[in-house]
Amino acid sequence: MWRPFGGTTCVIGSNSLNLFLNLGINKIPFRLNASPKSLPTSGLCRASQVAELFPTISPEVYVREARVEDCWEVAETHCSSFFPEYSFPLDFVLKIDRLIAMLFGFSIPNGCQRTCLVAVVDSRDEEACLLGTEELKLGGFDGRLSLNKGYVTGVLTVDTVADFLPRKGPLRQRRKGIAYISNVAVRERYRRKGIAKKLIMKAEAQARSWECRAIALHCDISNPGATKLYIGQGFRIIKVPEGANWPQPKTSPNVQFGFLMKLLDI
Repeated sequence: MWRPFGGTTCVIGSNSLNLFLNLGINKIPFRLNASPKSLPTSGLCRASQVAELFPTISPEVYVREARVEDCWEVAETHCSSFFPEYSFPLDFVLKIDRLIAMLFGFSIPNGCQRTCLVAVVDSRDEEACLLGTEELKLGGFDGRLSLNKGYVTGVLTVDTVADFLPRKGPLRQRRKGIAYISNVAVRERYRRKGIAKKLIMKAEAQARSWECRAIALHCDISNPGATKLYIGQGFRIIKVPEGANWPQPKTSPNVQFGFLMKLLDI
């Protein structure tokens, strides 16, 4: 049975987001605005909402930035998590689409950052079987290809593009100093092993290296287990002001998202 997260807090009110996003402020009062009604227990689990209720960190798994040799594994992990109902040939076409997006779709606005993180098992750099050369570059990755299978256990994207953050001021400017997490996916057989938590921790470290003072994400409100995971990592639910048109990820129209944010100590 799902229980509300008693004692957890979050920003409420139409002016609270600006206070929260004032990156010079380190301590802000929060209050949770979540209940079993606002976070129903049924619904479709999306990859960005992978829940690990009883994580046990595996010492064999470590997190690093993705490279070109990881791209097919990343595409497989992404598609099997987001679209588990797809079968051949549709799943193959989708994987090719994701692969092309990784290799050639990483153009970002000037001054912004983006990286894909992978959780890797049983194939550290010195053990990986690779073809190609680091001198060849594809989409910012070195041009080596991996012959290993199933070594990527989880993926996550973190950036400062701010596409899914509310714009600032009457000129609708991009918000700066805030990293955004998306596409969190863990292969089914590796779930409940703390991998999502390790990915999030690495994303936070990456955001700090970019001198971000906060990190944010969207979470499917029909998955309270995932919300519990993020809140356990220090994220707080931000209430969207009534009538506000904040940007959200483009997925199924039936999916409703909650917006969560965490202040970072740098």
